[in-house]
Amino acid sequence: MKFVIITHVPHIIEQNQFFAYAPYVREMNIWGKYVDELIIVAPKTDRFKTAIDCAYEHQNIKFVAIDGFDVLGWSSTLKTVFKFPKISWQIYNAMNKAEHIHLRCPGNIGLLGCVLQIAFPSKPKTAKYAGNWDPKSTQPWSYRLQKWILSNTFLTRNMQVLVYGEWPEKTNNVKSFFTATYSEDDKLAIVNRNVKGVIRFVFVGALVAGKNPLYAIQLVERIIQKGYEVSLTFYGDGVERNKLEQYCTANKLENRIVLKGNQTTEIVQKAYQDSHFVVLPSVSEGWPKVIAEGMFWGCVPIATKVSCVPYMLNNGNRGILLNMDFEKDISQIEGLIQNEKDFKNKSVEASNWSRKYTVELFQQQIKIIMKNESSFKN
Repeated sequence: MKFVIITHVPHIIEQNQFFAYAPYVREMNIWGKYVDELIIVAPKTDRFKTAIDCAYEHQNIKFVAIDGFDVLGWSSTLKTVFKFPKISWQIYNAMNKAEHIHLRCPGNIGLLGCVLQIAFPSKPKTAKYAGNWDPKSTQPWSYRLQKWILSNTFLTRNMQVLVYGEWPEKTNNVKSFFTATYSEDDKLAIVNRNVKGVIRFVFVGALVAGKNPLYAIQLVERIIQKGYEVSLTFYGDGVERNKLEQYCTANKLENRIVLKGNQTTEIVQKAYQDSHFVVLPSVSEGWPKVIAEGMFWGCVPIATKVSCVPYMLNNGNRGILLNMDFEKDISQIEGLIQNEKDFKNKSVEASNWSRKYTVELFQQQIKIIMKNESSFKN
């Protein structure tokens, strides 16, 4: 089977291997187990690979390099107008050759893929919508348009749309899904934690405004001011890093808050195992893998009430749902610090839930999707 992937994820080509953001590639390697040929339609980047990149494992890959684009300003919009015909033709041509079309959404290239797939109503298709599917959430127009096209069973035929969370009034081509990082073999014993010594918080992810890393710092700063022995470690990089480091220096937090940049999977896993809380005050998420990963190792999650996060945290029974109000949020955290039994109960509940969603289960579900693709018709 020829399987085409339409994605906005930038790819690195090095020594005839194809590298990209590791969590995405690991997932695509699972899809790749069930196909004979991968056709990847994606932007190519000249940057060097880092600790958060990994390689595709498939032996038969064709890469179609397309230009990235955006419409964030007049200049970029004008450039996009000139790029548009060539990119559209490249995507259309790849779809025409494929026996299965796979879209990665949301994103600008995903939006273009959503439109062009309409020309192939009889071909089996899947779309992984990795963003927030919540119909009540405030989102960019391009995201709303992608969701509308994907869920319109007249325009979008013979497609399974994989989304995070359970939402009312779904069309019959929309399927609730999940993602996974760890396998059955990773189910090692949870490190016993108590809240009597130094309490460790961990933040994993891009240091960008949408993830609200500054709120995490200020949250921990206020807990320190209350006299608690706490620390916060960041794993990840991004445009906000200098600003965060300057804030820590100006407020004399360097001994309590550390930014370690991008690190390997093994280092991040050890951080989860050693931490009490995993924190992510993000503005928007799909299925935040870092929350599920931290929960796997017994971290109590602290996250915003976006997308399927309330479901993941069972409405606060296996974690803390942030109000984005310092007083209310600190009160919740302080309550757990002062009640070790409650903390441990939430830690166990978090781990038990997350450990259901293993790589093996994910692979099994992908296999079912691929096996049943020919029978899925609108």
